[in-house]
Amino acid sequence: MDYAAISPEELILACFQTRDELAWAEFVRRFHPLIARVVIRAARQWGVDSSQAIDDLIQEVYLKLCVDNVRLLRNFKPTHEGAIYGYIKVFTANLAHDHFKASRAQKRGGSVETASMEGDDAVERLTRSESETTILERRLLLGQVATCLEVVASGSNAERDCRIFWLYYRAGFSASAIAVLPRIGLSTKGVESTILRLTRAVRQQLAPRKQAGAAEAVEGIRPAESL
Repeated sequence: MDYAAISPEELILACFQTRDELAWAEFVRRFHPLIARVVIRAARQWGVDSSQAIDDLIQEVYLKLCVDNVRLLRNFKPTHEGAIYGYIKVFTANLAHDHFKASRAQKRGGSVETASMEGDDAVERLTRSESETTILERRLLLGQVATCLEVVASGSNAERDCRIFWLYYRAGFSASAIAVLPRIGLSTKGVESTILRLTRAVRQQLAPRKQAGAAEAVEGIRPAESL
């Protein structure tokens, strides 16, 4: 399929239905300039000029957009042609301002509550049909995995590697789709190697804990399923 010739709405549909890396490459081609422009504008408003901070936040936008089988994009209902551009613009701006607001509050030693489109009860919304016990178990497992990931991901590429891990396991991206995202800077094989290395390391970290079968759950880890 020639993804460059279809409408934005059709492209979004293709992204979460086919998982075709060519569809995601076209998604990045169309929407990256908008996402980057909004993040840079927000950064300037908050007095942030670090290119690394801006790049990291852009990657965070992609991760948030694509988490839970692209839920935010999948649930979007366009009211007019091209409405998806406005939706992504508003989403990106909200996320960016929430990020910088929280960052400034931390530097001042305070705290701040944000109201991004993800909300504070994302886990519950992702698992509405599950019992409260199952939700808590899932939250516990996610927390354990996140803690282990912070331990095993090290070096100058730690943040990038963590994003790759979550894009694969929570957003359901293929390695080839991750490789085409801006600022990843790895080939498909490089992404696959990173996923394999981190998965093994997280399993090793979880195994000794033996809490509520967490290690067994990760043994059967599947993209956008167990995590």
